[in-house]
Amino acid sequence: MKSIRLTVAQAVIKYLNQQYVQRDGIENKFFAGCFGILGHGNVAGMGQAIQQQNDLKYYQCRNEQSMVHTAAAYAKMKNRLSTFICTTSIGPGATNMITAAAGATINRLPVLLIPGDIFAKRNVAPVLQQLESSSSQDVSVNDCFKPISKYWDRINRPEQILFALPEVMRVLTSPSETGTVTLAIPQDVQAEAYDYPLGFFEKKTWCIARPRPDLDQLERAVEMIKESEQPLLIAGGGVHYSGALETLKKLVHQTHIPIAETFAGKGALRFDDPHQLGAVGATGTPGANQISEGADLVIGLGTRYSDFTTASKTAFQNPNVKFVNINITEFDAAKHGGLMLQGDAKAVLEELVDLLEDHQVSEDYQKRAADYNHSWEEKVSEIYNYRHNKLMSQGEIIGAVNNFVDDNDVVLSAAGSLPGDLHKLWRTKSNKSFHLEYGFSCMGYEIAGGLGAKMADPSREIYVLVGDGSYLMLSQEIVTSIQEGFKLTIVLIDNDGYKSIGSLSRSLGSEGFGTRYLFRNQISQRIDGDETTSNATLPINFAENARSLGAHVIECSNYVSLTNALKEAKSIDKTTVIYTTCDRYQEIDGYGWWEVPVAEVSEMKTVDEAKKESLKNKKKQRFHN
Repeated sequence: MKSIRLTVAQAVIKYLNQQYVQRDGIENKFFAGCFGILGHGNVAGMGQAIQQQNDLKYYQCRNEQSMVHTAAAYAKMKNRLSTFICTTSIGPGATNMITAAAGATINRLPVLLIPGDIFAKRNVAPVLQQLESSSSQDVSVNDCFKPISKYWDRINRPEQILFALPEVMRVLTSPSETGTVTLAIPQDVQAEAYDYPLGFFEKKTWCIARPRPDLDQLERAVEMIKESEQPLLIAGGGVHYSGALETLKKLVHQTHIPIAETFAGKGALRFDDPHQLGAVGATGTPGANQISEGADLVIGLGTRYSDFTTASKTAFQNPNVKFVNINITEFDAAKHGGLMLQGDAKAVLEELVDLLEDHQVSEDYQKRAADYNHSWEEKVSEIYNYRHNKLMSQGEIIGAVNNFVDDNDVVLSAAGSLPGDLHKLWRTKSNKSFHLEYGFSCMGYEIAGGLGAKMADPSREIYVLVGDGSYLMLSQEIVTSIQEGFKLTIVLIDNDGYKSIGSLSRSLGSEGFGTRYLFRNQISQRIDGDETTSNATLPINFAENARSLGAHVIECSNYVSLTNALKEAKSIDKTTVIYTTCDRYQEIDGYGWWEVPVAEVSEMKTVDEAKKESLKNKKKQRFHN
C-alpha cells in the first residue's frame, strides 16, 4: 500500500480539504476554509499545516467565540451543507469557543473545532495553561466541550485520525445528528509524523439523503389531518435546511391550512400570504396565538418546540389537541407525544401534497386566517409609523430598516428585545432574508454572525441589528469584515443598557434593577446613577469606538435621519455602523406568555403582584403526551 509521510496536523488538514457533500445531485466542498488564532498550542502544528495547504483558505479573527459564531452563521445560510474549521491553542483560546459551540449544537448547525491540547507525552507537565487534576492525568480544559459536542475525541497517537476523521464527517454531515464536533489534538501530537495510506486522502463525497417517512405513520397522519377541523402548521428551521419552501407553499395553498412560524422558521411563507399567521408563541402575533389556542391538530414541521414556541406550554388549549411531528430527528419528532413522521421535511411534504390532493379546510377557517393576516399587517404599519417623541421606538427603527431594504437583503440579530420584536414585525419577503440566533440567544452573535452570512452569500446586503449590550460584548469582527472586504451594515441601537432584561425585570416586579448603564450612586451604593454628577449615564461613545475599529460611522437621531443613513450606507463599500438611540421604555405589546420564575416571598409589593400573575398563567400550562 502506498503511503505518504505527514505530520498529524498536515494529515488532518489534507483529509478535511478533500471532503465534499452532495444533495439532490449538487456537490460542493464541505469546508469553506479555516478560522484560527494561532498560539503556542497550535502554531507549529495546525498553523504550519494550514500554511502548507494553499488551497484551504485561512481567515484571521479577533476572538475565538466570534469565529465559531461566524462558522455557525455561514452553515445556517448554506443550509448546513458547508461550514468552517476553527482552530485555537490550548487554554483560554479553546475555552473561549465553548459559548458559541453550545449555540451551534443547540441550533443543530455543523462546526468543527480543533483546539490544541496538553502534551500527550506528559514529560514537561504542567505546561502553560494546563488544568491539573489530582484524580487523573488524562484531563484538560477541552473536556469541557464534551456535553456540548455531538462528537468529541482526543487524538493521542498519529494513527487514531484514520478512525476519528470519518466519524467527524459522519456527524457533521448528518441532518439528524449535526452540531459542534470537537477534535482535541495535543500540541506535541500535532507535530508528530506518520506514514499514512495515500488512499486516505482521496476525494470523499458524503451524500445527504432525504429519508422518507414510514408508510403506516404517513397514512395515519393523513387521516388525522382530514379529521381535523382546525389544523395549524408550525414551521421551524428544518423547513429551510431541507429546502422545502416551495413544497410547503404548494401544500398550504392546496389545503389552505394556516401556518405560523418559529424564530428559525420565519420566512417559510411571505409575510403577505393570506395563510400566514406570522410569529407564534411567547413572541407571537394575536392571530397565530388565537389559532394555536383552539387548534385540534398541530403539525410541527422541523421544529423542536422550544418554550417560546409553546408559550411555556400554554399555547395549545384545545383539550383534544393532537400533534403530527415532521422531523429528521427522532428526538424532536417524539415531542408532545405526537405522531412521528420522521424523515426529511421536503420528502415528507411531497408525500402529503399527493395524499391530500383533494383535501381543504373550511372556507370559514380560511377566512379567519386571512383576516388575522390582514389585521396584523395593519398593526405593523401602525407600529412602523409611530412617531411619539424625540427618541425613536424600537418598532420605528425596525420599520425604517424593513421599508428600506430590498427583498433579497438579510436582517440578522440574536439576543435582547430585538428578536421578539423582529419575530412579530419583520415583513419577510424571500428565503434566508431573516436570520436569527435564538436557540441559545447569545449576546455577541450579531456582528460575527453577520460576517458569516455575508461570506455565505456576498451578493446579499446584510443588515445587522444590535443593541448596545451585545455590541460591547463582541464587536471585534468589524475588523475582520474590513480586512476581508465583507461589507456589513450594522444598525447599533443605544438603549443605555440592557433593554430586554430591563423590561423583563419590570414585568417581574424588580423595577429594572441592574440593567442600565449608570454610575454607582455614592449615597445609595446602588448602580442607579450618581446624584453628585450632572449626568448619571455612563459616557460611552459607541460611534468613536466603531470608528476606531475601522468602520465608517453615521450618527442619527430620528426616523428621517435614520432613513437617510441607510441610503448613505448602501453607497459605501465597507462595513458601516449606523448609530442611533432608542426609547428603552417604549415596547411592543405581547400576546403570549413566557415563564420566568418569580420570588415566592418578597418585601416588594410589585414582586408579590407579579407572582400572582405568574400563578394565574401557570394554571394554563398543559402536559401533552
